[in-house]
Amino acid sequence: MKKLIALFCLLAFVIGAQAQRKVSLQDVAQGTYRAQSIYGIKPMLDGEHYTQMSSDKKRIVKYSFKTGKEVEAIFDVTTARDCPVKSFDDYIMSPDEKLILIQTDTKPIYRHSFTAEYYIYNVKNNKMEPLSKNGPQQVPLFSPDGFQVAFVRNNNIFLVKLLFGNSESQVTKDGEYNKVLNGIPDWVYEEEFSFNRAFDFSADSKMIAYIRFDESQVPMFSFPWYKGMAPEKSQYATYPGAYEYKYPKAGEMNSKVSVHTYDIKSHVTRKMDLPLDEDGYIPRIKFTSDPEKLAIMTLNRHQNRFDIYMANPRSALCKLTIRDEAEQYIKEQAYSDIVFYPENIVMMSERDGYNHLYLYTIGGNLIKQVTKGKFEVKDFLGWDKPTNTFYYTSNEESPLRTAVYKTDAKGKTIKLSTRTGTNSAIFSTNLSYYINNFSNIDTPTLITINNNKGKELTTLLDNSKLKSEVATLNMPKKEFFSFRTTEGVELNGWMMRPANFDPSKKYPVIMHQYSGPGSQQVLDRWGIGSFSDGGMFEAYMCDKGFVMVCVDGRGTGGRGVDFEKCTYCFLGVKESHDQVEAAKHLSSLPYIDGNRIGIWGWSFGGYNTLMSMSEGTPVFKAGVAIAAPSDWRFYDTVYTERFMRTPKENGDGYNAGSAILRAPKLHGDLLLIHGTADDNVHYQNCAEYSEALVQAGIQFDMQVYTNRNHSIFGGNTRNHLMNRVANFFIEKLK
Repeated sequence: MKKLIALFCLLAFVIGAQAQRKVSLQDVAQGTYRAQSIYGIKPMLDGEHYTQMSSDKKRIVKYSFKTGKEVEAIFDVTTARDCPVKSFDDYIMSPDEKLILIQTDTKPIYRHSFTAEYYIYNVKNNKMEPLSKNGPQQVPLFSPDGFQVAFVRNNNIFLVKLLFGNSESQVTKDGEYNKVLNGIPDWVYEEEFSFNRAFDFSADSKMIAYIRFDESQVPMFSFPWYKGMAPEKSQYATYPGAYEYKYPKAGEMNSKVSVHTYDIKSHVTRKMDLPLDEDGYIPRIKFTSDPEKLAIMTLNRHQNRFDIYMANPRSALCKLTIRDEAEQYIKEQAYSDIVFYPENIVMMSERDGYNHLYLYTIGGNLIKQVTKGKFEVKDFLGWDKPTNTFYYTSNEESPLRTAVYKTDAKGKTIKLSTRTGTNSAIFSTNLSYYINNFSNIDTPTLITINNNKGKELTTLLDNSKLKSEVATLNMPKKEFFSFRTTEGVELNGWMMRPANFDPSKKYPVIMHQYSGPGSQQVLDRWGIGSFSDGGMFEAYMCDKGFVMVCVDGRGTGGRGVDFEKCTYCFLGVKESHDQVEAAKHLSSLPYIDGNRIGIWGWSFGGYNTLMSMSEGTPVFKAGVAIAAPSDWRFYDTVYTERFMRTPKENGDGYNAGSAILRAPKLHGDLLLIHGTADDNVHYQNCAEYSEALVQAGIQFDMQVYTNRNHSIFGGNTRNHLMNRVANFFIEKLK
């Protein structure tokens, strides 16, 4: 009996200990409690199946949309003939799904670009062969007939003809590093227009169209490389090296862009007669199903006029088909989410004050505005032309939530997703099924398969293990709130209070925010918090006695044009003022100590931290700015001018939004963090801002990470960074 009692006591102790488990910073850095998801789902032609790479990166598995169960492995490295690899990184199916490009030895370049070694796998004969033996490739693309593959190597386009013994020929020959790029975007296009391939095949597989980027006149930027660790660059053990690339800063010269076509049979190259402004942009090209119609999408430098031209790839004539204009700027969805059907075009526009779907003829005549109302369409998911039914996600319920909808020919709208929170969807090619990805503030990712009436057919992933693990943690309470500023603007936020919260006590606050144009952090989703992991860093800090808060100020998304674009030409002014207003609101709450409020953020969030701490109202006692821009004159053309125009046109706006010029007004203890190899927000921003503080006689803390880019990770780096941030706030606010 004594042994049994002792066993029960031990069991009770273990259960009690588990109930009091706490999140560690190591957990945060390693993503211990990050929700699982399902990636790389690729719907197949038959509409009944989809493919996905296995978790061990050894197989391509075919699944049933109806049941979610595995049907067969259509590629396996252990059984494929002449397979030289033990695993792979990704794959591309040919249009008829008879061939597969297997991606291996992937080496990242920038955010979206990479090189890789590709192999052609024949599904029928189970055999592999290299796409090319002449060096790594970029962005390979099958021709519509599946008999050719084009790719880029060393800034030139190459063509492999599969029916001719994989013979390889060179389409362009003037590509040169830091001078000319063919078929791939330059740095700023890739970063700000979010794509990595700038060529396409015609529908009859007879021509290739591509964008040519002449960046020879774009100013060069360089940053140093050191030996470092994790990874180590041993070539720089004694003398540092340097990385040089073309980076156009606000007001500077961009690449000169032009569109060309290449006739595969005659080898004739033509330049399209495109009426583009000398300093205009070409963010996308796309062949339609008509081989005589190449859609060329353009923007003026202010990015407030979006044009779609239909070009004849042989005559080079270009006809303006659709023009969309905005008072401030055109958002990226206009060209990133556009879909060309044989006889129609579906695109998005904010012309009525909210982002909605519009249906055009292929000739550019507006048929109708598909969705209407004071809400935003987030994603266009598909159009079933026979029934004239459109599928999409929108935040019709609330700016904090998204759901899957369909609208029929009569304009009747039906909500398909059944759970309240954040929903996204991937539809089968015949639009009969969709995979729904759901989460909310209390529920980690739940992935189900549903039919197009919204009926749930099966569950693919429920994160039950994570839910059980989180249940054993000493987790704080998450809740939404809203308040009205002194200017009468209603703002949304979320708050996390310690698990043992005592309303009679006064707590210090740490505010985290991003605040960039169109962004949202106050959303009803599991990915709440500074690392989108359910608030685990916030849980750690709550356990240290802090209340954690996030507020989306003016300029953020989800609430229409007027709210989002009111910051136009004066980035950082209203955004920082709203964080000050949020701090003042929090100070009015009985359980908040208004003398101990901190603020921090990364990238734009770091910038807005600097702006908020020097806004002129001394409400913040401490702040951390990570990878922060400090003056918009240092940032790239496309992003900066979209919201600010050029420094020459808008000097007052650039001055008002300069954290450097505000530096003498900085109030509170500050920690600056930056990576020396940040190709996006250059270390120059940190160097110049810190110098401004030095000359203003203001003391501050600073943490520099060797050879780290904008994400600041690698080896123990992220763990070190999180400890630095946490300990700084504990020291300054406790």
